[in-house]
Amino acid sequence: MREAAEALLSGEEREPLTDAWPALDVETAYAIQDEALRLRRERGETLIGVKLGLTSRAKQRRMGIDSPLLAWLTDAMVLPVGVPVPPLIHPRAEPEIVFVLGQRLSGPGVTAATAMAAVDRVHGGVEIIDSRYRDYRFELPDVVADNGSSAYVTLGPVGAEPSSLDLSLEAALLEVDGAIVDTATGAAVLGHPAEALALAANALGARGLALEPGWLVFTGGMTDAVDVRPGSRVAAHFSHLGSITLAGA
Repeated sequence: MREAAEALLSGEEREPLTDAWPALDVETAYAIQDEALRLRRERGETLIGVKLGLTSRAKQRRMGIDSPLLAWLTDAMVLPVGVPVPPLIHPRAEPEIVFVLGQRLSGPGVTAATAMAAVDRVHGGVEIIDSRYRDYRFELPDVVADNGSSAYVTLGPVGAEPSSLDLSLEAALLEVDGAIVDTATGAAVLGHPAEALALAANALGARGLALEPGWLVFTGGMTDAVDVRPGSRVAAHFSHLGSITLAGA
């Protein structure tokens, strides 16, 4: 597992793990993901939260699954607003609703309502995903092992009280070089982003883990992801959570 984790952390393009390891299952893939986190922490990174992937029904159907995936976020993955996206293999951006936790949240049995009670504030965010697999070719265990294709996350400047918004109706417009290319509301994320938060707490609870105070939870792409090409500008505009603009390096 260490060898697979080190290969995925190298930042170099490679063939999917399942090419050489057809029997790789999701449980083992999460073990590889955890080993990669251990290596990140060894080199000084700090765990700051989690992200969910494949939270939209359309993306789940595309992958042939019926549940989202989880991945880790560290401080090295935070891209401040205004900093260009560093060179990556196939960088793509997607707008997300982000929770900042005020209380520990531990499953099982967490509901959307109890999950929201643990939230301190809500932000808009953009996730930059970047699969390490050549030609974006992979199976679900490959994605899980690759930490959900994580690269960077950017947190928007507006933090709102959870009770002040109807997050199922919070809209995001995705813009590339001045043209609107996609739009969605929070309902695209499992019907309500709080459902994604509850799912994360329960999934971690099944592994003896919990969501901790101060952690970020990126709840999954509201729209399809768009390419971040060199010199391009990608912006996400939220109804109440401000705007985020990223530039391709």
